[in-house]
Amino acid sequence: MPKSTFAARALTLYQSLRAPRVPPGFQVMNPYRDRLVVQHLRAFLNEYFADNRKRLLVVGINPGRFGAGITGVTFTDPVALQDFCDIPNHLPRRRELSSIFIYDVIERLGGPTRFYRSVFLSAICPLGFTHSGKNINYYDDRELERLVTPFIARSMQQQISLGCRTDHVVVLGSSANARYLQRANEVHGWFEHIHVLDHPRPIMQYRRKRIGQYVSEYADLLARVAAL
Repeated sequence: MPKSTFAARALTLYQSLRAPRVPPGFQVMNPYRDRLVVQHLRAFLNEYFADNRKRLLVVGINPGRFGAGITGVTFTDPVALQDFCDIPNHLPRRRELSSIFIYDVIERLGGPTRFYRSVFLSAICPLGFTHSGKNINYYDDRELERLVTPFIARSMQQQISLGCRTDHVVVLGSSANARYLQRANEVHGWFEHIHVLDHPRPIMQYRRKRIGQYVSEYADLLARVAAL
């Protein structure tokens, strides 16, 4: 096994994340300070990323309390971590809507082993935020967005340096999240082509009758861009 792998670099990155400054009343959610979260993350990364393959970066918004906020693995709740990724855990078996959708897509594309050989799921902002006990997106508050922008720029470059492709990126969230990445990309020049998909959460909350259509849309794009 090579001395430095995608898995090793990713683990180092997540463990090195430090909370950015945020406005009064906001809290930063950093699950990677928890020993058990790091244990689950390490097992996941070693299972699927112990190589130096280049991967397509697929970015959501920021971690939520019931997915990556618990497991440390993007779009992966405790049930998906154990039942789909074969990483045993004793976390509460609570489903998270975005995770349900994403693992429907992953199964459509052949399962986690095949999927993660070519794709790295992450977020534009790899740490999450809460306010009054509720999840907050980095762009929901103008001052929050302003304060965390340097952190986002730095961590995006670090994520690319793990071994992610720069010819294409897929962003989940067709409004504010996509606009933010497009503006930032004009400044930093990270990616040649940005592909946009609707975020899983509103799909699961408001468009359940069309889930099959959206799963197909995700699968078709990822199969084409990631060569799955």
